Amino acid sequence: MSATVLLDPIRLDRPDTDVRQHPFPFMIAHGQLPDEARGDLERDFPAYTSAGFFPYDPIDCGPSVNALVGQLTTPEFASAIGNYLGISDLGRYPTLITLCRALNKRHGTIHTDSRSKVATALLYLNTQWPDTSDGCLRFLNKIDNIDDLAAPELKPLYGEFAVFKRCDNSFHGHLPYEGERRVIQVAWLTSEEEKLRKTKRGKFSRAFKKLFGVLDRKLGADRDRNASHKTRPE
Repeated sequence: MSATVLLDPIRLDRPDTDVRQHPFPFMIAHGQLPDEARGDLERDFPAYTSAGFFPYDPIDCGPSVNALVGQLTTPEFASAIGNYLGISDLGRYPTLITLCRALNKRHGTIHTDSRSKVATALLYLNTQWPDTSDGCLRFLNKIDNIDDLAAPELKPLYGEFAVFKRCDNSFHGHLPYEGERRVIQVAWLTSEEEKLRKTKRGKFSRAFKKLFGVLDRKLGADRDRNASHKTRPE
């Protein structure tokens, strides 16, 4: 599997790829993974016992997921994405990889991402999704209205891909959802120092959730559908 091209920048240029520059630069691309890799990627995805995003560690993953992460973080793939978003030489920025297997209902509040991020990509891996909008990615026009969509919502299904340039108005989020929601996130960061700091914080979060998972599940479980959080001054 390691020699297989799982992610080909040429696939981004599909007729149904949605590229927009307003209200902020983003792209939604479908069918970005080969069907024959579906079983391997499902088997090799990390078996996290807690909800949320955690820093990538090759030890947690099987060979196909490690190969996919490697292809997601090549300068060539970053450059292809940057061309769509209007970011020159995106591949020169350090990357932070985080993976999520499941969410609690407190996740997904409307936000922009921190100022330490240049761009963020999300590659979804769920083999199926219930007939609901809950948990589906939404790019938004406002920070206080989850229903003011800038584009059709994206179900987190296998091979679905979204990427956006971090801006002060790059609002996104999803309706509350609890359950399995597999995704690999790539963030291109402003510096190696930011990568180190975010990685340390992510490892601490994972350790905390292992100890206090029940508490983490209860926090924010009854959040409002339009809940948002302001950008931290990072």
